[in-house]
Amino acid sequence: MAEPRRKRPKIARGEDDFMPGSIIEIELLKFMTFDYLKCKPGPRLNLVIGPNGSGKSSLVCAIALGLGGEPQLLGRATSIGSYVKRGEESACIKITLRGDSKDEHITVTRKINTSNKSEWLFNGRVVPKKDVMEVIQRFNIQVNNLTQFLPQDRVCEFAKLTPVQLLEETEKATGDPQLPILHRALVDKSRALKQIELTVKKNEETLKQLKDLNAELEKDVERVRQRDELLKKAESMKKKVPWLRYDMKKAEYLEAKERENDAKRKREEAAKMLNDMKEPIEKQKKDKAAMDAQCKKVANFINGNAKKRMELLEKENHLGVELQGKYNEMEDLRRQEENRRQRLLKAKEELATAELELENLPHYEPPKEEIERLKEEILNLQNSASQMRLEKSETDKYLCQKKSSLVQCMDRLREMDSKNTKCLRALRESGAERVVEAHKWVQDNSHLFNKRVYGPVLLEVNVSKQTHAAFLEGHVPYYIWKSFITQDSEDRDLLVKNLNSFDVPILNYTGGDCSQREPFQISEDMRTLGIYSRLDEVFDAPTAVKQVLIGQCGLDHSYIGTRETDQNADRVQKLGIFDFWTPDNHYRWSKSRYGNHVSGVVEQVQRSRLLSYNIDAREIEKLRSHRMDLEESIETLEATSRRLQDEERRLSIEAANLRRQRDEINTAVLKEKEKRRDIMRTIELRKRKLESLAEEGDVDLAIAKLTDEARNCNIQRFRNAIKIKNLLLEAIGYRRSYAEKHMASLDFDAKIRELEAGLKQHEKLGLQASLQFETCKKETENFRQQLSECLRRAESIAPITPDLEKEFLEMPTTMEDLEAAIQDTTSQANSILFVNHNVLEQYENRERQIGSLATKLEEDKKEVTRCVTEVDALKGTWLPTLRNLVAQINETFSRNFQEMAVAGEVSLDERDVDFDQFGILIKVKFRPTGQLQVLSAHHQSGGERSVSTILYLVSLQDLANCPFRVVDEINQGMDPINERNMFQQLVRAASQRNTPQCFLLTPKLLPDLEYSEVCSILNVMNGPWIEKVSKVWSEGDRWGKIAGLMVENQD
Repeated sequence: MAEPRRKRPKIARGEDDFMPGSIIEIELLKFMTFDYLKCKPGPRLNLVIGPNGSGKSSLVCAIALGLGGEPQLLGRATSIGSYVKRGEESACIKITLRGDSKDEHITVTRKINTSNKSEWLFNGRVVPKKDVMEVIQRFNIQVNNLTQFLPQDRVCEFAKLTPVQLLEETEKATGDPQLPILHRALVDKSRALKQIELTVKKNEETLKQLKDLNAELEKDVERVRQRDELLKKAESMKKKVPWLRYDMKKAEYLEAKERENDAKRKREEAAKMLNDMKEPIEKQKKDKAAMDAQCKKVANFINGNAKKRMELLEKENHLGVELQGKYNEMEDLRRQEENRRQRLLKAKEELATAELELENLPHYEPPKEEIERLKEEILNLQNSASQMRLEKSETDKYLCQKKSSLVQCMDRLREMDSKNTKCLRALRESGAERVVEAHKWVQDNSHLFNKRVYGPVLLEVNVSKQTHAAFLEGHVPYYIWKSFITQDSEDRDLLVKNLNSFDVPILNYTGGDCSQREPFQISEDMRTLGIYSRLDEVFDAPTAVKQVLIGQCGLDHSYIGTRETDQNADRVQKLGIFDFWTPDNHYRWSKSRYGNHVSGVVEQVQRSRLLSYNIDAREIEKLRSHRMDLEESIETLEATSRRLQDEERRLSIEAANLRRQRDEINTAVLKEKEKRRDIMRTIELRKRKLESLAEEGDVDLAIAKLTDEARNCNIQRFRNAIKIKNLLLEAIGYRRSYAEKHMASLDFDAKIRELEAGLKQHEKLGLQASLQFETCKKETENFRQQLSECLRRAESIAPITPDLEKEFLEMPTTMEDLEAAIQDTTSQANSILFVNHNVLEQYENRERQIGSLATKLEEDKKEVTRCVTEVDALKGTWLPTLRNLVAQINETFSRNFQEMAVAGEVSLDERDVDFDQFGILIKVKFRPTGQLQVLSAHHQSGGERSVSTILYLVSLQDLANCPFRVVDEINQGMDPINERNMFQQLVRAASQRNTPQCFLLTPKLLPDLEYSEVCSILNVMNGPWIEKVSKVWSEGDRWGKIAGLMVENQD
């Protein structure tokens, strides 16, 4: 708002009669219907004339797209690649604009391609689009403004513009450039103002309601506050209660502390007396300890003497036992000699018996021939069994291979069934929601049909190549893929009756003669152009299905070629082929019913969606046959394997029986050999025993030796007896000394016990004093803890402050008086009754809301004042300018209508501060007796709307600050009178100074129109029959030559 208004400079014509930004030249290459076009429009009114379809609108599209417009504003194709001429990859639009001076030319070039990409050039230099748009905006070129640029496909949109939209478009195209900016600012500010005013009003009502509610509660609030003061006083009294209890506990604690000090003094006196009594007892204990040490020393001597005596006694006992053993051993030697003689005789007898048994043992010869025979038979049976196992292994291996093949075959069949299911699912997902139910019904009720029923068709068609599947799916209509085909009229009626709710078509094949169709043959010309097949030859299906597809879709007239065919598409048509497919495109030609003109359509081949899951019925049948062969082979091989296994088992049993016989013979041979070896071993052992008995020593020598040893033992026993006697005499002296010292120790014990008895009596008194002290100490600690707990509780409830201490001085000093005062104050507070217990909280909450809302209301009112000031300032700038602009438009518009003997006016529809509802109203009257009515599709005809539209645009001519204006076929639908008047208005407007360049496109003009020097005629001649004529015209020759050439063409 603070920014000063910028005046748009008025565009003025130069010496060359062109205005800055006017179009000087248009050059097109491979754009829409043009291979090449170059035209130079005039500086004023340009009448672009040509028959329908000749390319007039292509010129309009070129101007819009070449000057930064998007495809959507043309109302045609939505992608930029669609404006490239069919069959070409790219196109070029080159527009030359007049600069600020006569010699300055600005060239804007836009290159587009079928990939929807654009390249921008400014004066031959590649630049980003924003640089081009800056130049276009500098000249105020607005191809998206219907008042400046009105293409054929958007003419009807102008009449549909609401008054608000018409005002916006007019502001953009004419007048001050600040008008639309100010208008938008006013709309935004007015909306904000309305919102704030609504908020202020709402907040004022809310504030009043809150104040009224608090006024009603003031009496109740006063009573609540009185009650709260009483309760607060009672709470203050309650705070003194723990402090009174603390004072009572403190007095108890001091008394307990005094008792503890008395008990401590008594305990110390008892301890001193005990220490005085312990000294004589300790002296007696030391003397007794010295005497006990002497007793212990004597006792050690006694024990040493006794130990020596015991050792000598043990030696004496050992020597006695040893001596007795010598005597016993001599007696045993005498008995053993007698036994040795008896054993020697017995050993000789046993040896003779064993030798006699060995002599009497008969000779045994093992049956070697029988063993060899059994060994050979076992070997033969093992070889036969191995051969059986080998044959069985080979059979099992072959059987495993067959089973593996059967599993693969079954998997493949299941996969085929799965593909069938996928085809049905693909149909259902593509829109045939109940085709699966229909197929199941046909399968379940197949016994009801007279002949076989096929369907859906998608399941019956088998295509070997995916590319052919895409061609076939693109050629055949979708409804046929979900159709069912019958071969009998009764079957058809039955299906129609039962499948009516499944939304699937029913087709009946009557079995016509299909032999009349020409067989497919490839000519040399076709082969040269890459044609290698026909669409009815690339798939398999039952006869009825295939004939229905050919008859319904004309598959026998659609051919298939290679990418080479793409390069020679124009030549294929000359062979009489009007429909063919290549890997990338589908070409179709059709003859026009007017003049046999041939037009072609090229479509990109789409990827197959339905036939991608298709299956081959012949392959299914082949797999089923292969499965039956495999099952028979497996059954035969399993029987052979069982037979071989039984034979192998039989041979193994026979071999086991023969091995058992051989083992029995071998066992018998081993037993005989072992028996002979046992006898020989027994003879050898008995010989060794006999030799051992013979080698035993002489008994007399051993007895003599034992007698000498017994004598030596007796001598040692005598010497030990002498030593024991001496030790007994020494032990008697030690015993006497020990008795004397032990009696002295007993005297010390008696004295100590007497002193300790007195000590124990005093210890009891000291213990009682100590226990009394501990009891008092615990009692004092208990009172101290209670005192601390009372202090903590009192401080947690009410910490002492100077103010609180003053309040406590005014309160009762005893617990009974204080509790009575608390009870009285609480009763007095409870006697004050009210209904709403939350009244004080509600009152205070509302008071806070009132304060916050009042502050917010004051701020909003200031904001309202500021917004009103801003809106008034903007309105004072915008509205007078707009009224002046509309008045100028109305003056020109009314004058133009009066010259056409009709009436019209343009007015501003003002709506106070609703600036978003401001609009321009166009009112017209085409009949003398009628009234002015707003221009709309309900009140005026198409021609009347066209007249009103063009006259409104003419009224903007002198006011519009734009270099050119484009209007496409605005005169269509006008009656001759209105069209003639409209044309004269255009010529008159174009003749005025500083009016923008204008392009009027029309397929025809009325005869005898009045033209002026400002009119430029641009004839669009495009088509296959006017090549020579257009060449002569472009050379600038006379009309006579053109007429002559036209006569020659007719001949």
